[in-house]
Amino acid sequence: MVEEELPVSSEVEHYESGLGGALGRVGTEYYMKDVQKVQPSEAQVYSGITNIPWLVKPLWGLLTDVVPIFGYRRRPYFIFAGIFGLISMLFLSLHKNLHILFALLSLLVGSAGVAIADVTIDACVAQKSGSHPSLAADMQSLCSLSASIGALIGFSISGIFVHLIGPRGVYGLLTIPAGLLLLVGFVLKEPHTPNFAYGQGLCLPSVHLKFQDATTSMWNTLMYPEVWRPCLYMYLSFALSLNIYEGMFYWYTDSQDGPSFSKYGLKNHPFRNLLFWTQLVLGLSGMLDLVLVLRINLKLGIPDYVFAVIDESIYQMTAKLKWMPLLVLSSKLCPSGIEGTFFALLMSIDNAGVFSSTWGGGLLLHLTNVTRTQFGNLWLAILIRNVLRLVPISLLFLVSRGDPASSILPNEEQDAKAVEDVSDTKDIELVSLVNNGDGR
Repeated sequence: MVEEELPVSSEVEHYESGLGGALGRVGTEYYMKDVQKVQPSEAQVYSGITNIPWLVKPLWGLLTDVVPIFGYRRRPYFIFAGIFGLISMLFLSLHKNLHILFALLSLLVGSAGVAIADVTIDACVAQKSGSHPSLAADMQSLCSLSASIGALIGFSISGIFVHLIGPRGVYGLLTIPAGLLLLVGFVLKEPHTPNFAYGQGLCLPSVHLKFQDATTSMWNTLMYPEVWRPCLYMYLSFALSLNIYEGMFYWYTDSQDGPSFSKYGLKNHPFRNLLFWTQLVLGLSGMLDLVLVLRINLKLGIPDYVFAVIDESIYQMTAKLKWMPLLVLSSKLCPSGIEGTFFALLMSIDNAGVFSSTWGGGLLLHLTNVTRTQFGNLWLAILIRNVLRLVPISLLFLVSRGDPASSILPNEEQDAKAVEDVSDTKDIELVSLVNNGDGR
């Protein structure tokens, strides 16, 4: 069965996305700074633009759930994702003086390829989390571990490759993960289950009905209080954690004002408790940036390089600790039948928060007058960001205190009663897309 085969491929895809994502992030930072020569606030805005494909993940989810291609739901989309990655990375690597608009377009296409591949894996993990609630945290941890290993390797070698072959060379190197993703699409074992009468010309009506059913089911699920409340929290928790990384990166690599760096078990705790402590630690850990920018670390005898590594390590660890319970919570909010689509919707809400954070951080850098060469007010931007990171703690009432090992949504036997109980106020349904054209 495809559900049994995909978890293996998911580890491959998450490993490759972690490795490719790390190389791509560092390569793009230097590409914007040294090749395109844009200001840090502009780089923040461009970073937000390239993340747009992640905001429309429900679209990719709908396609993979209701629009099989030649009878396959997953394989063609992996192939498309690999092709998008290959073309975009080759275009960036082969053009020396590429206009910023074309560069952004290429990065946008590459980002779309990764988002499409990611959503197919999310669907499988969400489906398994729904059928095995007690294993939801373990499955998310396994996927996260694969991505983290890839990211660790990527960040470890990214500076070396940027130094040796430059940012454009790194983009050329990223054609390898894209090619491997293409290979996954060809070798993935998936049963052929055609559900459109292509020969009878009924494809478009069938697609329309499936899109309509999926959209209705998503909307009804979002109306459920146990769904929209944590969704609102997830968005605000990301949006209020303003991203000013580009300003920090430009300062890291500045030869005058900065350090001139070269190129070279919590799963059983209630969601609300976990989110409280991870958000608190995330906000407090941001103060390490303040210590670095104010050069307090030098007064303590800690070199810039050592302190920066410690700072980034702590941030990555705390950000991952915050992200994991949100992933598990999201997987438990997905109704049966449209796991891929709804999980993609939840991830797009998170990505919308990240998008708001990125553009909000760019505005903050602009208002505090942090430029390519001026960093006098960078400390103020860091302080404001850290204060805003603590605000989501006051919004934790939106998240249930429920046991992470139990189901959040009513099961199929409880659906009718749940609908009846709220029928006096709103028409809420938590139903599966059953008896549709594919026979599920």
